Amino acid sequence: MANFSYFIGSAETREGVLVDPAWDIETLLAFVAEHDYQLTGVIATHFHPDHVGGEWAGFTIPGIADVLNQHTLPVYVHKLDTDAVKELTGIGESDVVRTNAGFGLDLGSLHIEFLHTPGHTPGSQCLKVSDLLVSGDTLFIDCCGRVDLPGSDPDEMFHSIKKIESLSNDTLLLPGHDYSSVPKATMAEVKKCNSVFSIRDLEAWRQFMRAS
Repeated sequence: MANFSYFIGSAETREGVLVDPAWDIETLLAFVAEHDYQLTGVIATHFHPDHVGGEWAGFTIPGIADVLNQHTLPVYVHKLDTDAVKELTGIGESDVVRTNAGFGLDLGSLHIEFLHTPGHTPGSQCLKVSDLLVSGDTLFIDCCGRVDLPGSDPDEMFHSIKKIESLSNDTLLLPGHDYSSVPKATMAEVKKCNSVFSIRDLEAWRQFMRAS
């Protein structure tokens, strides 16, 4: 699936969180330990099993539940995706923190801003950390996330893309999958190559989605 997982950590306090930990949990946890960080939380950008783990297409994907088997941590999930994450992974209500638009998390002086960006799923969220944007499956370098899956909404995706478009051109986009020739790019570069930014109104977007 060419997934990306990310670690966001404070060099000041040595605290950090894993974003979308799945597939190779032992390597992710070893990375945190080897760099002398304390894992203090997990963030899910959305509920799909390739990002959070669980049963999918006859396979069991390691994920958030495997992290919690070794660490007692809060799992930050948007409130609209929380029930799906719980069902997929088997984690309980006491494990989750239900986020919403404007939610924030501080790691020392480092601030993580949660942006609600529905479209791919109802509770998809991006994470803005200074001049970085971890975008999950909302936005990739060359395209956006699928909107033909259960819970997807093309109109919501249009509005989410416009929200991201308002960010500084210097913002570095870190997507949820390695679907492009490069793993990351600035928003200025993304706007030049990604056709979703050329669509200015909702009706044109709907036509674009129907043709895709």
